[in-house]
Amino acid sequence: MINMFEVNETNKMIEQENLDVRTITMGISLLDCADSDLSEVNRKIYEKITRLAKNLVSTGAEIEMEYGIPIVNKRISITPIALVGAAACKTSEDYVTIAKTLDKAAKEVGVNFIGGYSALVSKGMTESDLLLIKSIPQALATTERVCSSVNVGSTKCGINMDAVKLLGEIVLETAEMTKERDSLGCAKLVVFCNAPDDNPFMAGAFHGVTEAECILNIGVSGPGVVKTALEKVRGENFEVLCETIKKTAFKVTRVGQLVAQEASRRLGIPFGIIDLSLAPTPAIGDSVAGILEEIGLEYAGAPGTTAALALLNDQVKKGGVMASSYVGGLSGAFIPVSEDQGMIDAVQAGALTLEKLEAMTCVCSVGLDMIAIPGDTKASTISGIMADEMAIGMINQKTTAVRLIPVIGKTVGEIVEFGGLLGYAPIMPVNQFSCEAFVNRGGRIPAPIHSFKN
Repeated sequence: MINMFEVNETNKMIEQENLDVRTITMGISLLDCADSDLSEVNRKIYEKITRLAKNLVSTGAEIEMEYGIPIVNKRISITPIALVGAAACKTSEDYVTIAKTLDKAAKEVGVNFIGGYSALVSKGMTESDLLLIKSIPQALATTERVCSSVNVGSTKCGINMDAVKLLGEIVLETAEMTKERDSLGCAKLVVFCNAPDDNPFMAGAFHGVTEAECILNIGVSGPGVVKTALEKVRGENFEVLCETIKKTAFKVTRVGQLVAQEASRRLGIPFGIIDLSLAPTPAIGDSVAGILEEIGLEYAGAPGTTAALALLNDQVKKGGVMASSYVGGLSGAFIPVSEDQGMIDAVQAGALTLEKLEAMTCVCSVGLDMIAIPGDTKASTISGIMADEMAIGMINQKTTAVRLIPVIGKTVGEIVEFGGLLGYAPIMPVNQFSCEAFVNRGGRIPAPIHSFKN
Protein backbone atom coordinates (compact mmCIF):
# COMPACT_ATOMS: atom_id res chain seq x y z
CA MET A 1 0.00 0.00 0.00
CA ILE A 2 1.37 3.42 -0.97
CA ASN A 3 0.87 6.00 1.79
CA MET A 4 0.69 9.80 1.58
CA PHE A 5 4.27 10.23 2.76
CA GLU A 6 5.54 8.13 -0.17
CA VAL A 7 3.37 10.10 -2.62
CA ASN A 8 4.78 13.41 -1.34
CA GLU A 9 8.32 12.02 -1.37
CA THR A 10 7.97 10.88 -4.98
CA ASN A 11 6.53 14.24 -6.02
CA LYS A 12 9.52 15.99 -4.48
CA MET A 13 11.94 13.66 -6.29
CA ILE A 14 10.26 14.52 -9.60
CA GLU A 15 9.85 18.27 -9.10
CA GLN A 16 13.14 19.12 -7.36
CA GLU A 17 15.60 16.27 -7.94
CA ASN A 18 15.29 15.40 -11.66
CA LEU A 19 13.73 11.96 -11.17
CA ASP A 20 12.37 10.65 -14.45
CA VAL A 21 11.61 7.57 -16.47
CA ARG A 22 14.33 8.08 -19.05
CA THR A 23 12.77 5.78 -21.63
CA ILE A 24 10.03 3.34 -22.46
CA THR A 25 11.61 1.15 -25.13
CA MET A 26 9.46 -1.28 -27.11
CA GLY A 27 11.43 -4.30 -28.27
CA ILE A 28 10.15 -5.77 -31.54
CA SER A 29 11.29 -9.01 -33.17
CA LEU A 30 11.81 -8.62 -36.92
CA LEU A 31 12.87 -12.22 -37.55
CA ASP A 32 9.65 -12.88 -39.47
CA CYS A 33 10.46 -9.95 -41.79
CA ALA A 34 13.35 -11.81 -43.41
CA ASP A 35 12.89 -12.40 -47.15
CA SER A 36 15.05 -12.87 -50.24
CA ASP A 37 13.35 -9.85 -51.85
CA LEU A 38 14.73 -6.57 -50.46
CA SER A 39 11.59 -4.58 -51.22
CA GLU A 40 9.56 -7.17 -49.28
CA VAL A 41 11.94 -6.94 -46.32
CA ASN A 42 11.51 -3.17 -46.22
CA ARG A 43 7.73 -3.42 -46.56
CA LYS A 44 7.42 -6.02 -43.78
CA ILE A 45 9.70 -4.05 -41.44
CA TYR A 46 7.81 -0.80 -41.91
CA GLU A 47 4.38 -2.40 -41.51
CA LYS A 48 5.32 -4.38 -38.41
CA ILE A 49 6.95 -1.48 -36.57
CA THR A 50 4.18 0.99 -37.37
CA ARG A 51 1.49 -1.55 -36.40
CA LEU A 52 2.96 -2.58 -33.04
CA ALA A 53 4.31 0.83 -31.97
CA LYS A 54 1.48 3.07 -33.22
CA ASN A 55 0.24 3.80 -29.67
CA LEU A 56 3.59 3.79 -27.85
CA VAL A 57 4.12 7.56 -27.75
CA SER A 58 0.50 8.46 -26.98
CA THR A 59 0.32 5.87 -24.18
CA GLY A 60 3.51 7.21 -22.62
CA ALA A 61 2.09 10.74 -22.76
CA GLU A 62 -1.13 9.58 -21.08
CA ILE A 63 0.77 7.95 -18.22
CA GLU A 64 2.87 11.10 -17.82
CA MET A 65 -0.25 13.24 -17.50
CA GLU A 66 -2.12 10.93 -15.13
CA TYR A 67 0.73 10.10 -12.76
CA GLY A 68 2.86 13.22 -13.09
CA ILE A 69 5.96 11.13 -13.82
CA PRO A 70 8.14 12.53 -16.63
CA ILE A 71 8.79 9.96 -19.38
CA VAL A 72 11.55 11.64 -21.35
CA ASN A 73 11.88 9.29 -24.32
CA LYS A 74 9.80 6.70 -26.14
CA ARG A 75 11.97 4.41 -28.25
CA ILE A 76 12.08 1.16 -30.21
CA SER A 77 14.66 -1.62 -30.30
CA ILE A 78 14.67 -4.29 -33.01
CA THR A 79 16.31 -7.57 -33.93
CA PRO A 80 19.90 -6.98 -35.15
CA ILE A 81 19.46 -6.02 -38.79
CA ALA A 82 22.44 -8.10 -39.97
CA LEU A 83 20.26 -11.15 -39.19
CA VAL A 84 17.06 -9.79 -40.73
CA GLY A 85 18.63 -8.57 -43.96
CA ALA A 86 21.04 -11.46 -44.58
CA ALA A 87 19.03 -13.16 -47.33
CA ALA A 88 18.15 -10.00 -49.25
CA CYS A 89 21.13 -7.64 -48.89
CA LYS A 90 23.94 -8.24 -51.37
CA THR A 91 25.65 -4.85 -50.99
CA SER A 92 26.14 -2.27 -48.25
CA GLU A 93 23.79 0.05 -50.16
CA ASP A 94 21.06 -2.57 -49.75
CA TYR A 95 21.45 -2.30 -46.00
CA VAL A 96 21.23 1.50 -46.18
CA THR A 97 17.73 1.13 -47.69
CA ILE A 98 16.71 -0.75 -44.53
CA ALA A 99 18.20 2.02 -42.36
CA LYS A 100 16.07 4.54 -44.24
CA THR A 101 12.98 2.35 -43.76
CA LEU A 102 13.68 2.18 -40.01
CA ASP A 103 14.06 5.96 -39.92
CA LYS A 104 10.78 6.42 -41.77
CA ALA A 105 8.97 4.03 -39.40
CA ALA A 106 10.43 5.73 -36.32
CA LYS A 107 9.31 9.10 -37.59
CA GLU A 108 5.82 7.77 -38.36
CA VAL A 109 5.23 6.47 -34.81
CA GLY A 110 6.96 9.47 -33.19
CA VAL A 111 9.86 7.86 -31.31
CA ASN A 112 13.13 9.77 -31.04
CA PHE A 113 15.43 6.78 -31.65
CA ILE A 114 15.26 3.26 -33.03
CA GLY A 115 18.11 0.92 -32.08
CA GLY A 116 19.18 -2.33 -33.65
CA TYR A 117 21.02 -1.43 -36.83
CA SER A 118 23.42 -3.95 -35.41
CA ALA A 119 25.65 -6.98 -35.87
CA LEU A 120 26.82 -9.58 -33.34
CA VAL A 121 30.34 -10.62 -34.33
CA SER A 122 32.18 -11.62 -31.15
CA LYS A 123 33.59 -14.82 -32.73
CA GLY A 124 33.54 -13.99 -36.42
CA MET A 125 31.79 -12.07 -39.19
CA THR A 126 29.41 -13.45 -41.80
CA GLU A 127 29.20 -11.78 -45.19
CA SER A 128 25.99 -10.12 -44.00
CA ASP A 129 27.69 -8.78 -40.86
CA LEU A 130 30.52 -7.35 -42.94
CA LEU A 131 28.18 -5.62 -45.37
CA LEU A 132 26.15 -4.07 -42.53
CA ILE A 133 29.23 -2.81 -40.69
CA LYS A 134 30.60 -1.24 -43.87
CA SER A 135 27.22 0.45 -44.42
CA ILE A 136 27.15 2.13 -40.99
CA PRO A 137 28.73 5.49 -41.96
CA GLN A 138 26.29 6.07 -44.82
CA ALA A 139 23.33 4.74 -42.82
CA LEU A 140 23.98 7.10 -39.89
CA ALA A 141 24.77 10.05 -42.16
CA THR A 142 21.51 9.71 -44.11
CA THR A 143 19.12 9.00 -41.22
CA GLU A 144 18.05 10.98 -38.17
CA ARG A 145 16.76 8.44 -35.64
CA VAL A 146 18.62 5.20 -36.39
CA CYS A 147 21.16 3.94 -33.84
CA SER A 148 23.79 1.30 -34.50
CA SER A 149 25.77 -1.11 -32.36
CA VAL A 150 28.25 -3.92 -32.94
CA ASN A 151 29.12 -6.56 -30.34
CA VAL A 152 32.75 -7.51 -31.00
CA GLY A 153 33.58 -9.54 -27.91
CA SER A 154 32.31 -11.65 -25.03
CA THR A 155 33.62 -13.58 -22.07
CA LYS A 156 32.64 -16.86 -23.79
CA CYS A 157 34.10 -16.06 -27.23
CA GLY A 158 36.98 -13.62 -26.76
CA ILE A 159 37.49 -10.49 -28.88
CA ASN A 160 37.16 -10.38 -32.66
CA MET A 161 40.13 -8.17 -33.47
CA ASP A 162 39.33 -8.13 -37.20
CA ALA A 163 36.06 -6.43 -36.30
CA VAL A 164 37.80 -4.09 -33.84
CA LYS A 165 40.26 -2.99 -36.53
CA LEU A 166 37.45 -2.44 -39.05
CA LEU A 167 35.37 -0.46 -36.58
CA GLY A 168 38.20 1.98 -35.88
CA GLU A 169 38.04 2.81 -39.59
CA ILE A 170 34.22 2.89 -39.55
CA VAL A 171 34.14 5.37 -36.65
CA LEU A 172 36.48 7.73 -38.53
CA GLU A 173 34.48 7.36 -41.73
CA THR A 174 31.25 8.11 -39.85
CA ALA A 175 32.89 11.17 -38.32
CA GLU A 176 33.97 12.39 -41.74
CA MET A 177 30.53 11.84 -43.30
CA THR A 178 28.84 13.86 -40.52
CA LYS A 179 31.58 16.47 -40.02
CA GLU A 180 29.27 19.39 -40.82
CA ARG A 181 27.33 18.37 -37.66
CA ASP A 182 30.46 18.03 -35.48
CA SER A 183 30.71 14.31 -36.38
CA LEU A 184 27.40 13.63 -34.63
CA GLY A 185 26.94 10.31 -36.43
CA CYS A 186 29.47 8.74 -34.06
CA ALA A 187 27.15 9.51 -31.11
CA LYS A 188 24.75 6.95 -32.61
CA LEU A 189 27.31 4.11 -32.82
CA VAL A 190 28.32 1.87 -29.90
CA VAL A 191 30.90 -0.93 -29.89
CA PHE A 192 30.18 -3.56 -27.23
CA CYS A 193 31.62 -6.48 -25.32
CA ASN A 194 29.00 -8.70 -23.63
CA ALA A 195 26.08 -6.64 -24.97
CA PRO A 196 22.80 -7.43 -23.15
CA ASP A 197 19.74 -8.46 -25.17
CA ASP A 198 17.35 -6.24 -23.19
CA ASN A 199 19.07 -2.86 -22.80
CA PRO A 200 16.51 -0.04 -23.27
CA PHE A 201 19.08 2.78 -23.49
CA MET A 202 20.36 4.23 -26.76
CA ALA A 203 22.46 4.11 -28.74
CA GLY A 204 23.20 0.48 -27.83
CA ALA A 205 19.70 -1.00 -27.61
CA PHE A 206 18.72 -3.97 -29.75
CA HIS A 207 16.08 -6.70 -29.36
CA GLY A 208 17.96 -9.94 -28.74
CA VAL A 209 17.04 -13.20 -30.44
CA THR A 210 16.27 -14.74 -27.03
CA GLU A 211 13.52 -12.16 -26.41
CA ALA A 212 9.76 -12.46 -26.94
CA GLU A 213 7.90 -11.22 -30.03
CA CYS A 214 7.28 -7.79 -28.49
CA ILE A 215 8.12 -6.48 -25.01
CA LEU A 216 8.44 -3.24 -23.04
CA ASN A 217 11.72 -2.41 -21.29
CA ILE A 218 11.84 0.60 -18.97
CA GLY A 219 14.89 2.74 -18.20
CA VAL A 220 14.69 4.78 -14.98
CA SER A 221 17.17 7.44 -13.93
CA GLY A 222 17.70 9.55 -10.85
CA PRO A 223 21.24 10.87 -10.18
CA GLY A 224 19.77 14.02 -8.63
CA VAL A 225 17.66 11.97 -6.21
CA VAL A 226 20.69 10.00 -5.01
CA LYS A 227 22.79 13.15 -4.61
CA THR A 228 20.09 14.87 -2.55
CA ALA A 229 19.75 11.82 -0.31
CA LEU A 230 23.52 11.76 0.28
CA GLU A 231 23.57 15.44 1.22
CA LYS A 232 21.53 14.47 4.31
CA VAL A 233 24.18 11.98 5.51
CA ARG A 234 27.26 14.09 4.77
CA GLY A 235 30.18 12.97 6.95
CA GLU A 236 28.59 9.67 8.00
CA ASN A 237 30.47 6.36 7.67
CA PHE A 238 30.37 4.00 4.69
CA GLU A 239 27.66 1.80 6.18
CA VAL A 240 25.25 4.74 6.39
CA LEU A 241 26.34 5.92 2.93
CA CYS A 242 25.66 2.53 1.34
CA GLU A 243 22.32 2.08 3.05
CA THR A 244 21.20 5.51 1.86
CA ILE A 245 22.09 4.78 -1.78
CA LYS A 246 20.43 1.37 -1.62
CA LYS A 247 17.18 2.69 -0.15
CA THR A 248 17.06 5.54 -2.66
CA ALA A 249 17.63 3.17 -5.58
CA PHE A 250 14.76 1.04 -4.29
CA LYS A 251 12.39 4.03 -4.31
CA VAL A 252 13.45 5.11 -7.79
CA THR A 253 12.97 1.59 -9.16
CA ARG A 254 9.46 1.39 -7.69
CA VAL A 255 8.50 4.40 -9.79
CA GLY A 256 9.75 2.56 -12.87
CA GLN A 257 7.82 -0.55 -11.86
CA LEU A 258 4.60 1.46 -11.68
CA VAL A 259 5.13 2.93 -15.15
CA ALA A 260 6.12 -0.47 -16.56
CA GLN A 261 3.02 -2.23 -15.28
CA GLU A 262 0.70 0.54 -16.45
CA ALA A 263 2.26 0.79 -19.92
CA SER A 264 2.16 -3.00 -20.29
CA ARG A 265 -1.54 -3.12 -19.35
CA ARG A 266 -2.57 -0.29 -21.69
CA LEU A 267 -0.58 -1.48 -24.69
CA GLY A 268 -1.31 -5.18 -24.15
CA ILE A 269 2.39 -5.97 -24.45
CA PRO A 270 4.39 -7.95 -21.85
CA PHE A 271 6.73 -6.11 -19.49
CA GLY A 272 10.35 -7.15 -19.94
CA ILE A 273 12.78 -5.50 -17.52
CA ILE A 274 13.52 -2.32 -15.62
CA ASP A 275 16.98 -0.91 -16.19
CA LEU A 276 17.90 1.26 -13.21
CA SER A 277 20.82 3.19 -14.60
CA LEU A 278 21.92 6.49 -13.12
CA ALA A 279 22.01 8.16 -16.52
CA PRO A 280 22.96 11.84 -16.24
CA THR A 281 21.85 14.78 -18.33
CA PRO A 282 23.51 18.19 -18.86
CA ALA A 283 20.96 19.67 -16.40
CA ILE A 284 22.38 21.09 -13.17
CA GLY A 285 21.94 18.61 -10.32
CA ASP A 286 21.51 15.58 -12.61
CA SER A 287 25.10 14.37 -12.55
CA VAL A 288 26.81 11.10 -11.60
CA ALA A 289 30.01 13.09 -11.08
CA GLY A 290 28.03 15.19 -8.61
CA ILE A 291 27.28 12.05 -6.60
CA LEU A 292 30.97 11.13 -6.54
CA GLU A 293 31.80 14.62 -5.28
CA GLU A 294 29.12 14.32 -2.59
CA ILE A 295 30.72 11.04 -1.50
CA GLY A 296 33.88 13.02 -0.81
CA LEU A 297 35.90 13.79 -3.94
CA GLU A 298 36.96 17.27 -5.01
CA TYR A 299 36.36 16.27 -8.64
CA ALA A 300 35.55 13.06 -10.46
CA GLY A 301 38.97 11.68 -11.35
CA ALA A 302 40.59 12.39 -7.98
CA PRO A 303 42.19 9.47 -6.11
CA GLY A 304 39.39 7.33 -4.73
CA THR A 305 37.11 7.85 -7.76
CA THR A 306 37.10 4.22 -8.89
CA ALA A 307 36.34 3.00 -5.36
CA ALA A 308 33.51 5.53 -4.97
CA LEU A 309 32.02 4.54 -8.34
CA ALA A 310 32.25 0.83 -7.47
CA LEU A 311 30.40 1.46 -4.23
CA LEU A 312 27.73 3.51 -6.00
CA ASN A 313 27.18 0.95 -8.74
CA ASP A 314 26.89 -1.96 -6.32
CA GLN A 315 24.40 -0.27 -4.01
CA VAL A 316 22.26 0.86 -6.94
CA LYS A 317 22.03 -2.74 -8.15
CA LYS A 318 21.22 -4.05 -4.66
CA GLY A 319 18.44 -1.52 -4.15
CA GLY A 320 16.99 -2.05 -7.62
CA VAL A 321 16.91 -5.84 -7.38
CA MET A 322 14.84 -5.62 -4.20
CA ALA A 323 12.30 -3.30 -5.86
CA SER A 324 11.49 -5.37 -8.95
CA SER A 325 11.65 -9.03 -9.87
CA TYR A 326 12.80 -8.13 -13.37
CA VAL A 327 15.81 -5.84 -13.21
CA GLY A 328 18.00 -6.14 -16.31
CA GLY A 329 19.69 -4.26 -19.09
CA LEU A 330 22.73 -2.41 -17.75
CA SER A 331 21.49 -1.13 -14.34
CA GLY A 332 24.14 0.87 -12.54
CA ALA A 333 25.87 4.18 -13.23
CA PHE A 334 26.69 5.72 -16.62
CA ILE A 335 29.69 8.00 -17.01
CA PRO A 336 29.20 9.75 -20.39
CA VAL A 337 31.39 12.84 -20.51
CA SER A 338 29.28 15.07 -22.75
CA GLU A 339 26.00 14.28 -20.95
CA ASP A 340 27.23 14.99 -17.40
CA GLN A 341 28.06 18.56 -16.36
CA GLY A 342 30.20 17.31 -13.47
CA MET A 343 32.28 15.15 -15.81
CA ILE A 344 32.75 18.08 -18.18
CA ASP A 345 33.90 20.27 -15.28
CA ALA A 346 36.33 17.57 -14.14
CA VAL A 347 37.87 17.29 -17.61
CA GLN A 348 38.24 21.06 -17.90
CA ALA A 349 39.84 21.22 -14.44
CA GLY A 350 42.41 18.59 -15.46
CA ALA A 351 41.15 16.08 -12.87
CA LEU A 352 39.75 13.55 -15.34
CA THR A 353 41.70 11.95 -18.19
CA LEU A 354 40.89 9.26 -20.73
CA GLU A 355 43.10 6.82 -18.81
CA LYS A 356 41.24 7.48 -15.54
CA LEU A 357 37.92 7.07 -17.31
CA GLU A 358 39.13 3.69 -18.56
CA ALA A 359 39.93 2.65 -14.98
CA MET A 360 36.44 3.75 -13.90
CA THR A 361 34.84 1.61 -16.60
CA CYS A 362 36.04 -1.50 -14.74
CA VAL A 363 33.28 -0.86 -12.19
CA CYS A 364 30.60 1.23 -13.96
CA SER A 365 27.68 0.04 -16.07
CA VAL A 366 29.02 0.61 -19.55
CA GLY A 367 32.33 2.12 -20.61
CA LEU A 368 33.98 4.98 -22.49
CA ASP A 369 30.83 6.85 -23.42
CA MET A 370 30.27 10.06 -25.41
CA ILE A 371 33.92 11.11 -25.37
CA ALA A 372 35.02 13.69 -27.93
CA ILE A 373 38.58 13.24 -29.23
CA PRO A 374 40.65 15.08 -31.87
CA GLY A 375 39.45 14.57 -35.43
CA ASP A 376 42.94 13.65 -36.63
CA THR A 377 43.15 10.60 -34.31
CA LYS A 378 44.30 7.54 -36.28
CA ALA A 379 41.89 4.65 -36.89
CA SER A 380 44.37 2.24 -35.32
CA THR A 381 44.43 4.33 -32.13
CA ILE A 382 40.62 4.24 -31.95
CA SER A 383 40.76 0.47 -32.45
CA GLY A 384 43.36 0.16 -29.69
CA ILE A 385 41.14 2.07 -27.26
CA MET A 386 38.26 -0.22 -28.23
CA ALA A 387 40.41 -3.31 -27.67
CA ASP A 388 41.39 -2.12 -24.18
CA GLU A 389 37.76 -1.56 -23.24
CA MET A 390 36.62 -4.88 -24.71
CA ALA A 391 39.33 -6.64 -22.69
CA ILE A 392 37.98 -5.10 -19.47
CA GLY A 393 34.52 -6.48 -20.27
CA MET A 394 35.76 -9.89 -21.36
CA ILE A 395 37.98 -10.51 -18.33
CA ASN A 396 35.54 -9.08 -15.77
CA GLN A 397 32.44 -10.80 -17.24
CA LYS A 398 30.63 -7.47 -17.59
CA THR A 399 29.24 -5.25 -20.30
CA THR A 400 31.64 -2.63 -21.62
CA ALA A 401 31.19 -0.28 -24.54
CA VAL A 402 32.92 2.46 -26.49
CA ARG A 403 31.26 5.54 -28.00
CA LEU A 404 34.10 7.78 -29.17
CA ILE A 405 33.52 10.87 -31.30
CA PRO A 406 36.56 12.01 -33.31
CA VAL A 407 35.40 15.53 -34.19
CA ILE A 408 36.73 16.39 -37.63
CA GLY A 409 38.47 19.77 -37.71
CA LYS A 410 38.72 20.15 -33.92
CA THR A 411 41.53 19.47 -31.48
CA VAL A 412 42.32 19.25 -27.76
CA GLY A 413 40.79 22.01 -25.65
CA GLU A 414 38.07 22.99 -28.11
CA ILE A 415 34.41 22.48 -27.22
CA VAL A 416 31.89 20.59 -29.35
CA GLU A 417 28.13 21.12 -29.00
CA PHE A 418 25.87 18.12 -29.64
CA GLY A 419 22.62 19.59 -28.27
CA GLY A 420 19.74 18.15 -26.28
CA LEU A 421 20.43 15.18 -23.99
CA LEU A 422 23.77 14.66 -25.77
CA GLY A 423 25.08 17.91 -24.26
CA TYR A 424 28.51 19.32 -25.07
CA ALA A 425 32.07 18.15 -24.48
CA PRO A 426 35.67 19.33 -24.38
CA ILE A 427 37.95 17.51 -26.83
CA MET A 428 40.09 15.16 -24.73
CA PRO A 429 43.71 14.27 -25.54
CA VAL A 430 44.53 10.77 -26.74
CA ASN A 431 47.79 8.88 -26.19
CA GLN A 432 49.87 9.51 -29.32
CA PHE A 433 52.03 6.39 -29.18
CA SER A 434 51.24 3.86 -31.90
CA CYS A 435 49.45 0.52 -31.50
CA GLU A 436 49.21 -0.09 -35.24
CA ALA A 437 51.30 -3.27 -35.31
CA PHE A 438 49.14 -4.72 -32.52
CA VAL A 439 45.83 -3.89 -34.21
CA ASN A 440 47.04 -5.17 -37.60
CA ARG A 441 47.83 -8.69 -36.33
CA GLY A 442 44.30 -9.85 -37.19
CA GLY A 443 42.35 -12.80 -35.84
CA ARG A 444 40.80 -13.21 -32.42
CA ILE A 445 41.96 -12.72 -28.85
CA PRO A 446 40.90 -15.99 -27.17
CA ALA A 447 38.38 -16.20 -24.35
CA PRO A 448 39.84 -16.18 -20.81
CA ILE A 449 40.27 -19.39 -18.86
CA HIS A 450 37.33 -18.64 -16.58
CA SER A 451 34.98 -18.66 -19.59
CA PHE A 452 34.93 -22.48 -19.59
CA LYS A 453 32.03 -23.09 -17.23
CA ASN A 454 29.84 -25.98 -18.41
